[in-house]
Amino acid sequence: MSKQAIEDYLSAHAFFSGMDNSFVRFLSESATELQITKGSVLFQYGKPADKFYLVRKGQVSIQVPAIMGPTLDIQTLGEDQILGWSWLIPPYRWNFQARALEDSDLLEFDGSAILTRCEEDPKFGYDVFKRFATLMSERLDAARQKMMDEWNPPGFA
Repeated sequence: MSKQAIEDYLSAHAFFSGMDNSFVRFLSESATELQITKGSVLFQYGKPADKFYLVRKGQVSIQVPAIMGPTLDIQTLGEDQILGWSWLIPPYRWNFQARALEDSDLLEFDGSAILTRCEEDPKFGYDVFKRFATLMSERLDAARQKMMDEWNPPGFA
């Protein structure tokens, strides 16, 4: 996929809808294609985070590793969904784990370069942060709901 094809894809994507064209161009220049195979761990809880992803094809599970027992699957993401926000918030460590449920094609974004641009260009940074704040809220709500459904300890809200 050429950089122009990535830019066209992002321009038509709902997550980037209404974003300034120069911002979309910068994001497309910060993206590379990535293929992962079924069962591969894309990122691990607690490890350094400096990327985010857009699932183009396939499925990726967002998980919470348990101290004891099986990993808890929080959410399954598929085509056109954004994955990863930990690159944006200090201490820049993954808050979840992600594993491919099937062979998947993704766009991988250079979070470090994007974060640098956010700090240099407040308008860009605010636009990016607004979009990811919504994503963070959705993921944290899904995690809370799943933990309540699965673990349901007394007094857990």
